[in-house]
Amino acid sequence: MTAIAHPEHAAETIILPVIGMSCASCQAHVEQALRESPGVQQASVNLLANSARVVFNPDQTSPESLITAIRESGYDATLPTPATSQWQQDESSKDSQESTALQWRAFFSLAAAAFAMAAPMLMPLPLTLLHWSLLALTLLVMFLCAGPIYRGAWQAALHRTSNMNTLISIGTTAALLYSLLVTVAPSLCRSLGLPGDEYYESILFILAFLLTGKWLESRARRRTLDALRSFAALQPGAAAVLRDGVTLTLPLDQVRTDDICLVRPGERVPVDGIVFRGESSIDESLLTGEPLPVAKATGDRVTGGSINCDGSLEIRATTIGASSVLAQMLRMMQDAQSGKAPMQQLADRVSSIFVPVVLVIALVTFAVWWLLAPNGAGIALALANAITVLVIACPCAMGLAVPAALTVAIGRAAQLGILVKGADSLERLAAVTTIALDKTGTLTLGHPQITAVQLANGTSFSESDCLRLAAALESRSLHPVARALTNYAVTQLHTETFPAVDALLTHPGKGISGNVEGHAIVIGNASLYSQLGIALPETSSPASATQLHLAVDGIHACTFLAADTLRPSAPTTIASLHSLGIATVLLTGDSPATANSIAAQAGIAAENVHASHLPVAKTEFIRNLQQSGTRVAMAGDGINDAAALALADAGFAMGAGADMARDAGNFIVLAGDIAAIPRAIQLARHTLRICRQNIGWALAYNVIGIPIAAGLLYPAFGIRLSPVIASAAMAFSSISVLLNSLRLRHFAPAGSRSL
Repeated sequence: MTAIAHPEHAAETIILPVIGMSCASCQAHVEQALRESPGVQQASVNLLANSARVVFNPDQTSPESLITAIRESGYDATLPTPATSQWQQDESSKDSQESTALQWRAFFSLAAAAFAMAAPMLMPLPLTLLHWSLLALTLLVMFLCAGPIYRGAWQAALHRTSNMNTLISIGTTAALLYSLLVTVAPSLCRSLGLPGDEYYESILFILAFLLTGKWLESRARRRTLDALRSFAALQPGAAAVLRDGVTLTLPLDQVRTDDICLVRPGERVPVDGIVFRGESSIDESLLTGEPLPVAKATGDRVTGGSINCDGSLEIRATTIGASSVLAQMLRMMQDAQSGKAPMQQLADRVSSIFVPVVLVIALVTFAVWWLLAPNGAGIALALANAITVLVIACPCAMGLAVPAALTVAIGRAAQLGILVKGADSLERLAAVTTIALDKTGTLTLGHPQITAVQLANGTSFSESDCLRLAAALESRSLHPVARALTNYAVTQLHTETFPAVDALLTHPGKGISGNVEGHAIVIGNASLYSQLGIALPETSSPASATQLHLAVDGIHACTFLAADTLRPSAPTTIASLHSLGIATVLLTGDSPATANSIAAQAGIAAENVHASHLPVAKTEFIRNLQQSGTRVAMAGDGINDAAALALADAGFAMGAGADMARDAGNFIVLAGDIAAIPRAIQLARHTLRICRQNIGWALAYNVIGIPIAAGLLYPAFGIRLSPVIASAAMAFSSISVLLNSLRLRHFAPAGSRSL
């Protein structure tokens, strides 16, 4: 079951496949039924993916109860399983089978409509016999091909709701009943002054165009999910596992942590792990967006789903199942695609009242034309115009306008190496005007190296002593500078074993302290020393170097100098952000000298450099910008950046790994390179334009089309839509929204080639 636990809220999240939705009104009914269920905290229904994302209290309700609520609203649902996961359906799946069935029903309906149009010319039959033949053909199409439409309308009526099926069913049934009266009792029609026109041909064309539109729409829907489904296909179905000297081919669910998996050239890496033996290059392009293979050797991490290019590798499994990087990516994309953007709220409000309003308009249209039209023609015009109103109305386009564009954009972002964690993230990112960037691991490569050790004057400790004591503390930290010092100590001291530490205390953004070999040890920056009242001598060091001070028993013993390297892509990225109208700010806890040096190399103005900022100060800086009306993005890679990432309008968490689900950002840059940020901003802005175009088209289509269908232009200009043309326009409305959204599949950032 695709459920994600949230212990702090005593809630669970589940994504349920929903069956039977056909338009935005269906979506609104299912959503309302779920929200009114006991224990449900949030409910969001996605028409495009035919799924419902529900956050619920497991103490008050269960997935089975949620399914019952959906069924009571007139639709159906199933518990999610790997076989029914929307990402893992392939061409042989139920989705594909239904599309094929829809295709044949559409083709048969079109053939029947074409025959009905040509029959009077090809088969000169008596009028009565022709009418009876067309009646039989129409009933055949209505029951055999369009049966799900009428069953959907009947189910909605039983639950006192309405949807697009309701509009089509009422319109075609009214036309059928009138045509049946003309066929069965033509003399009665003449005595009542009713026209002897029948609507069989119109009914057939309405259903044919509707089914054809649904078939084309289903194909377009599948294409919008292709990029996301491709990630599910990255996971191989089995792994070659070495156990007791024997190579076994096992299903992935039987692979255990610490198993050794054999990966041959050309095969996909089955699990997240560490190279146990061998050397090769790994293609991670579909996971990170990086086009070039990455060299891997013993001790390097590899990610499940990537491709082994040349050498054979033995990989020790470290993360399997739902905790793997690929599984987390799929879950995040599913959550993002199932969520809703603020822009969709307008569409939802309109959709919730759309069908009842159209039914009222159709009734008013019928009444007005019957009363005001010339004698003899009133009933015919009234019936034709009312049917046209029912047929032309399209709530589907409104319901698909935003989710279709967002789904394609989320998939395209993943192909560009950017994982989007929320449906509303792209909309907020498009409005960003300022971005704050952390230094270490964001603007720089995040692999600093110790370049010098400066012993304090008069200290009794040797360089080896200082390294041993410092490494004892720093080996407990994951900070890049801490890792650099630990690695340097291992190299210089030729050991990976350091003294035990007592009373370990981390000072976020400042350093670390503890007791080692009976000494009180403090290692950190000048801010920490000022806080603890430890005196520091004035030292001179390169502007780009980070100073890490060591104190023993409250006395400064030495200073380590660490230098990091600016990312090669940083200057180009900063220039790209400026060209997009985005102001750049360097926000770091490092010293002003180091920060200014890195900023100058990257192209960030000196007045936008804010150094010596601890986590609280970073958060306060972001908040102050937001209070001034600025939309702010934040990019960072460390725990110290988490609060600022969460507070920012758009947070970019740099780097990938098994811990990425815990990152506070709205976006995860899988390759860890800030070059992805301007690409994400361009994609967000382009997606927002597509969403606005879709909503504008859906609104304009209905606002303009329905009055014309009601005959508004007929008295003055003699312009009147036939039900057949209205059905074709209705089908085109939904398809056009999907096709417009699919343009995002080929989005290429400015200055880059299309991927």
